[in-house]
Amino acid sequence: MNCRIASSLVVLGLGLLVGCSSGGSETLGVAPTGAATNIAAALAQPKGAPVTVEGEIVEKCPVAGCWFVLRDATGTVRVDTKQAGFVVVDVPLHAHVTVSATVAAHGEEPGLAAVGLRR
Repeated sequence: MNCRIASSLVVLGLGLLVGCSSGGSETLGVAPTGAATNIAAALAQPKGAPVTVEGEIVEKCPVAGCWFVLRDATGTVRVDTKQAGFVVVDVPLHAHVTVSATVAAHGEEPGLAAVGLRR
């Protein structure tokens, strides 16, 4: 077999292995750490407290992806991503995600300011 063809096959095989080994996980911003709590417990924390929550994205900013609404069995919360420096344009609706954030407010409503997201 020609060395050039053999080298190409090796590179192609390695590319497929690396692509398949990612497990579909994606991290945006700072990777969430620690055990996740539910939305109700997170919102009971004081403003500025760090929290990690998980749930389903049920709505997101249709233009810039700079916020999304997260839902779990205890409720929903708006999560702002602007300060974290990432957007969720490419994260599909109904994706299950884990979010690290700080407790914040969106107007008069409680909310979260994202630090990172993993799906």
